[in-house]
Amino acid sequence: MLFGLIPKKQRRRIMSKGFKSILVLDLNQSLRSKGFWIYSILFGGFVAFMFVSGITETQIIGFVGLGRLMVTFMQVCMVIIPIYVLITVVRSIVGDKESNVMEYMLSLPVSLSNFYWGKFIAKFIVIYIPLFVSLFAAVIWGTITSLDIPWDMFALYSFLLAAMVFCFLGIGMFISVYARSQEMAVSSAFVLWLLLVAFIDLLLMGMMLKFRMNPSLVIGLGMLNPLQVFRVGVLVLFDPKLTVMGPAAYFVLDTVSRGVFIVFSVVYPALLGFLFGWLGNRRFNRKDII
Repeated sequence: MLFGLIPKKQRRRIMSKGFKSILVLDLNQSLRSKGFWIYSILFGGFVAFMFVSGITETQIIGFVGLGRLMVTFMQVCMVIIPIYVLITVVRSIVGDKESNVMEYMLSLPVSLSNFYWGKFIAKFIVIYIPLFVSLFAAVIWGTITSLDIPWDMFALYSFLLAAMVFCFLGIGMFISVYARSQEMAVSSAFVLWLLLVAFIDLLLMGMMLKFRMNPSLVIGLGMLNPLQVFRVGVLVLFDPKLTVMGPAAYFVLDTVSRGVFIVFSVVYPALLGFLFGWLGNRRFNRKDII
């Protein structure tokens, strides 16, 4: 109540400082953890290993050199990053609640929205920057070793990675707000990841065969899956005709142009992440968090 008596202008300054304080605090905490450095070294080492293994000298569907490496890197990210983001992020809000950190934060002049979005942005920076640095390091090494640099692939894949991280970050924060315990949050995240992975191909094919569903409807529903969108977005630049997808490629490319789908593959996951993030913040401001 005392905080409500502060003039609006001064209150906004305090709120802005509160957001920055939470952001810096969470970043410092992440930088001090071993998990962050293991995660960063893992992806940096993976890129280095691909160079050493000679993957840049192999060719697939006309792509060779750095383009071949980037596609492999993105395929690995599609499997690892979503589950890593979910398992890491779902503990944040509910973990603070269980460790009584939330009670301490409520005693400070920091709004719940500033606390929520401060942690949200901090998590995004901590997760995305190592991925971008690993991809950019590959470009630098490719320049040093006189490889052709596919700048269009680098730009698209950088945006795709950012959109995917933002998407699952929003979903993870949403789960963390609604979960009653860390165990429930982690279990929910793992089940969600399994469903999204299963619906990339296997269950969709099974639905078409078993229920004789309209293929256009099934593929359209499949495109609601952010993992499926990310996968096709990676392939559409690597393989413009999407030959590796089989008959499904005809539906995708006949419905929208290649350029439109590239934009969709970046915008849709980002909007989905923002929607879940906003819903999580709305719930966080309204529920009893103690």
